[in-house]
Amino acid sequence: MNILVVGGGGREHAIIKKLRESARVTKIYALPGNGGIAADAECVDIGAKDIDGITRFAVENHIDFAVVAPDDPLVLGAVDSLEGAGIPCFGPDKKAAIIEGSKIFSKNLMKKYNIPTASYRTFTDMAAALEYVKTAPMPTVIKADGLALGKGAVIVENVEEAQKTVRAMMEERIFGESGASIVVEEFLTGPEVSVLAFTDGETLVPMVSSMDHKRALDGDAGLNTGGMGTVAPNPYYTEAVAAECMETIFLPTIRAMQAEGRPFKGCLYFGLMLTKDGPKVIEYNCRFGDPETQVVLPLLETDLLTIMEAVHDGTLSQVQVDFAKECACCVILASKGYPGKYETGFAITVPDNLKAQVFFAGARRQDGKLYSAGGRVLGVTARAATLQGAIDAAYAAADQIAFANAYCRRDIGQRALQALSCGAQ
Repeated sequence: MNILVVGGGGREHAIIKKLRESARVTKIYALPGNGGIAADAECVDIGAKDIDGITRFAVENHIDFAVVAPDDPLVLGAVDSLEGAGIPCFGPDKKAAIIEGSKIFSKNLMKKYNIPTASYRTFTDMAAALEYVKTAPMPTVIKADGLALGKGAVIVENVEEAQKTVRAMMEERIFGESGASIVVEEFLTGPEVSVLAFTDGETLVPMVSSMDHKRALDGDAGLNTGGMGTVAPNPYYTEAVAAECMETIFLPTIRAMQAEGRPFKGCLYFGLMLTKDGPKVIEYNCRFGDPETQVVLPLLETDLLTIMEAVHDGTLSQVQVDFAKECACCVILASKGYPGKYETGFAITVPDNLKAQVFFAGARRQDGKLYSAGGRVLGVTARAATLQGAIDAAYAAADQIAFANAYCRRDIGQRALQALSCGAQ
């Protein structure tokens, strides 16, 4: 089968590597891909948001199945366009992708269907928002309604910060039209858990839970990033918590989307907070998370293409989805200075026979060599029988990869280890 994967980051590389394991896959195209992905797929210089270009390419190259991975093309209707041209797709259509495309939609959905989440207010008028935050409990969370490259949620500690953030989003439009409307939300506390789930709109199959590390610096200090590393499974996500989430969050969400005439088919990401009052939804994503995918898919033992086809066909209940009873750790190697200013263009050296998987996010290929070309350059993922073993193996491999200006956090997985030592699981 000829497979097309839309996107060009570490998440897409992880998807491509897993799809390559299928005996039925003959060729994979990545649009646009990157220099590192080029070792595993044919990269084509068509942007992920060029819906017409993607669809035209899929038809002309007789694509048998397409995977739309990033949020932007999903929200823009890439699946609708491809399916309209006769190309079967993994991913939600535009009507369902709004669950990530609009924070206001998702919050109102949860309120309407009694899905536990933080209390909130929505605003389209800046003056009203500025007035409200004068008396809002602090700290509070201010979110841009639309997509903002994962940076649209800001935790503020006082009224001055809150008003500055409201103005930045609604007046200065630092997130463009995504900040024309905002959500002001209760600040929740507790362990965070990421759960990706396959769903065909009726059946929902959660994948292995994971723990992301968003802050740039050790000890969860510094600016928020797209993610500096992940571990799986998340020790806070016990069997009891999983059962509660299935009953109060996962299945109610799928049923709510059905009831709204927006059945969701694809990968639905649940960002959860385990509060003293039980699990609550922080956010939904309409696709695989990054870098959660880089620890979850390496643990998947069932053929990914088979699962994706079942999601498309509505037959997921007929597929046994299995994950290895192991642990995984992904360490992100970034350009020093990320997520602020950073330099790129440095040669990347990856030794042969590395005892880990390498997923490239920001790399370009020139004259047969790889060079850094982004903030997050690559992720290194290792599996082991124990979490400590996976962490040690990931760092051992990461330390063998070299490029000038490289930076990584040195404490990925430490919170999870502490949780295990305290009996979280």
